[in-house]
Amino acid sequence: MKTKTYILFLFLWSVHFAFSQKDLDSLPQLDLSKIALINQSDSYITFPTDIGNIEPLMFEANVNPSFVIRKRKDSKLMAILKPQITIRMYNEESYPVRTPSYIPQISVYYLANKYEALNYLVFFGKIAHHSNGQDGNFYNDDNFINLQTGNFATNFMEFGFLKTAYSNRLKAIKTIKSSIEIHPKSWMLQELKGKYSGLRWHNSFTSFKFPLINSHSDKANFSLKAETTFMLDNYNDLDLFDFDRFNASLTFYYHPKFLEDIGLFVQFYHGMDYYNIYFQHQISVIRFGIMTEILRF
Repeated sequence: MKTKTYILFLFLWSVHFAFSQKDLDSLPQLDLSKIALINQSDSYITFPTDIGNIEPLMFEANVNPSFVIRKRKDSKLMAILKPQITIRMYNEESYPVRTPSYIPQISVYYLANKYEALNYLVFFGKIAHHSNGQDGNFYNDDNFINLQTGNFATNFMEFGFLKTAYSNRLKAIKTIKSSIEIHPKSWMLQELKGKYSGLRWHNSFTSFKFPLINSHSDKANFSLKAETTFMLDNYNDLDLFDFDRFNASLTFYYHPKFLEDIGLFVQFYHGMDYYNIYFQHQISVIRFGIMTEILRF
């Protein structure tokens, strides 16, 4: 009787292992470079249909290609170089493009542990420059910030971790990120000190939803990204829990079957205007546009 029970146990275990391994092999796979790309800001172009208190725009575009530096594909240490540029074309006479944001950066990623398939822990560090390519006076004669040609420049570091996991029930890859961004006072323009936050805590959650198993698709049907930023330092004499210290965004991305490398997105953003010298503006906006497909599994 014991022998039959033992044989039955081995048989059931073998069946479970075989099917589990089959499911595992059919899942989309991650590596360090794909995890790093999840952490990068996407390339996109918005439509001229923004809803909110932002200035009327023809479009906002973020151009952010990635140059991967690594010894080999399975390396546990790698770097990504990005020449990020953000521009806004205003819906005004002659459709001007004013003070683009230049954010060249290099990030280093280290794969600390791989607990199981699609379950990774990655640490990263970044050093970046943010400027608007202008050299005019920071203030106009009326003591207001010179948004047209005023000089804006700061440099910063960011350190944090990324944790990935996979939901069998939802068939979705999930990532959680937390990091600290530091702008040393000696690295930023004198006029920004006390007005521009130099210590920020970032958190984000991203989920990529895939088609049913065995669909042979290498793209997510859609993704969802929620991001928050909390300004931790003393600037503009804000109270610790003043609402102006919080930035938040929610982005929904959909990849239609009839499009190859781009998809559609809708985003809600509230908080400090991230467009260089416009940082003192608080904006709440809903925007629509197209976004590049950054991941292939």
